[in-house]
Amino acid sequence: MAEHLEKEKHTRFILHMLNVLPQKYEGLDSNKVTLMYFLVSSLDVLGELHRIKEPQHFIDYIYSLQILPDKDDPDKNWFNCGWRASPFFGNKFNPCCEPTSLHQHDQNHITMIYTGLLILRILGDDFSKVSTKAITRGMKTLQLSDGSFSCVPGGSENDMRFIYCACAVSFMLNDWSGIDQDLAVDFILSSLSYEGGVAQGPYQEAHGGSTYCAVAALHLMGRIDSIPPSQKDLLIQWCVERQITGFQGRINKIADTCYSFWIGASLYLLGHHKLLDTAAIKGYSISCQSAVGGFSKWPDANPDPLHTYMSLCGLSLGGEEGLGKIDCGIGCTERASGAWLSSSSR
Repeated sequence: MAEHLEKEKHTRFILHMLNVLPQKYEGLDSNKVTLMYFLVSSLDVLGELHRIKEPQHFIDYIYSLQILPDKDDPDKNWFNCGWRASPFFGNKFNPCCEPTSLHQHDQNHITMIYTGLLILRILGDDFSKVSTKAITRGMKTLQLSDGSFSCVPGGSENDMRFIYCACAVSFMLNDWSGIDQDLAVDFILSSLSYEGGVAQGPYQEAHGGSTYCAVAALHLMGRIDSIPPSQKDLLIQWCVERQITGFQGRINKIADTCYSFWIGASLYLLGHHKLLDTAAIKGYSISCQSAVGGFSKWPDANPDPLHTYMSLCGLSLGGEEGLGKIDCGIGCTERASGAWLSSSSR
């Protein structure tokens, strides 16, 4: 097993996944934009984005998935504008974002807005064809009375993940009109667990992923100081105690490479990244490299796009040479975040 980062193997693995997904991923068609984000941003972290030969093809594909206001009656679907996950409804390929008619079964998903926008920015797009007003107007309907967000119009699961997506989208578009920030902050604070971390919602178990979503959302809103000092100390302690070589996502769980970013980035945003044992992070992550490229969640498992991306981000946070610096607040490289850098880069 290699004891160093095998960048070329990872690059080839990612490029292959961008071109042809393995058969086992066919059930993830409703998450295709998110998978693409993990892969494209991984190349950016590796400094290999130039290996995508036709970036405009990817930009066109992402824009073709944007759900626009109905060309004849925009009020028909104003609540549903944003991004679909893939072209599974057979919508006409529309990279120029020309006015189009409503498809009755089309559905926006807030995570696809977040990851779609990031793909565009990573590949150098200027958002000139993004329907900002329609997106922010529709996003209002996703926020519930407790401050949390559903992921799709009409009701769905609602938790910390979608608050973060709403804040990240608002930050990227520089338009916060689609979110009641006070309500969102109240929901986040009510989800602080007795353990110290943050849960997906009130009275639930603290988790590394929801902790990151909460901390990053507060950071993007400029509301980190809303966390009471005593609770903030407990939160920092909870994050530090999750490192057991790599990081575990919850108490009494085994280490998983994705939490090197979720929890490592949380400590960066809280201003306590020096508490990270970066040598241990690298050692665990390197042990999860696959012989064919990519990273798995733990040793001797199959690699996948999510854990590959999170492992690379975690290694970057740990100071691995040759990797792009990470903007922990928005979830991409500092190079990509550019003008709207959230002052949270490593």
